Amino acid sequence: MSDMSKKFRRRAEARPDEVLDAALAVFVEKGFAAARVEDVARRAGVSKGTVYLYFPSKEALIEGIVRRAVAPIALRALPDLETFDGDPRMPITMLMMILVEQLGQPDKIAVPKLILREVMSFPAIATFYRQEVLDKVIPALTGLIRRGVETGKLRPVDPELTVRSIIGPLLAHMALGELFGIKPEGEGLSLDRLVANHLDILFHGLSAAPEEARP
Repeated sequence: MSDMSKKFRRRAEARPDEVLDAALAVFVEKGFAAARVEDVARRAGVSKGTVYLYFPSKEALIEGIVRRAVAPIALRALPDLETFDGDPRMPITMLMMILVEQLGQPDKIAVPKLILREVMSFPAIATFYRQEVLDKVIPALTGLIRRGVETGKLRPVDPELTVRSIIGPLLAHMALGELFGIKPEGEGLSLDRLVANHLDILFHGLSAAPEEARP
């Protein structure tokens, strides 16, 4: 394969990500309803036909944005959540650390911000986000909590409601900061501080006392 052919192939392989980067920027700037595929193509520096080659609609663009954003969580956290049978605090901490790592990047946090802003006007986006993210993470996390209770590593809590207690503070923190502009003192959302504080409170209230825990 010639150097020119290799360069063209690398360029073609990078194009879907470049189109998604452009789409995310346009959706954040203009809103999903007002954004046009032409705007995305112009931002990406390609033709409208090239955008449609990879993504046949605006809906397909936002689906691609969500899938790309949650891929690290699906690859790194979900397998442990689904199969781990040791101390549940370990995979819960790992999940939260992955979220901090992802949401600490401006281009990554733009995705949940976009979803929060658009779901009320476009229910299809909410349905897709639920199918791709929530319907995968919530059952895995619920099963982890249930196994922790059954083995005596956690107090006898309601697994489904406990999952809401685990992920709820992070969602509330993002909503307060990004929708209402209420942020903690310091720089940005301070997600690392929030998660450290949340896990400290969570684990001291969730873990079985030493005399209650079974070996």
